[in-house]
Amino acid sequence: MTRYLISFNDGAMDHITDEELPDVGKAAHAVVQEAINAGVWVFGGGLQRQRAGIVATDGLVTDGPYPETKEVIGGLVVVDVATREEALGWAAKWAAACRCAQEVREIMTDPELDAMLRQAGG
Repeated sequence: MTRYLISFNDGAMDHITDEELPDVGKAAHAVVQEAINAGVWVFGGGLQRQRAGIVATDGLVTDGPYPETKEVIGGLVVVDVATREEALGWAAKWAAACRCAQEVREIMTDPELDAMLRQAGG
């Protein structure tokens, strides 16, 4: 199985009215429940709008994102599926539920990290 990040940009749901928002939330939660039932759900959630801290290599912390940042992630889901096509299928379900486009990216595996997790019992 491979993990995929499914995400949408901050502001992608700004076209949704306050009256429509409960229906969007209900539809998105239905897809979440479907993913949980299918055993592919890993993690997901929305991100606080434009509230980021940037930690430099020297430990200096500044507020971000940087002004030149054009787009930031507004929400994300991680699924663990057998194929890219399956990930794209889940993204299509969230796109319909959330009424906004979804980006799909494969999460790279790290054999050393996998070994560390196995050793820790995770």
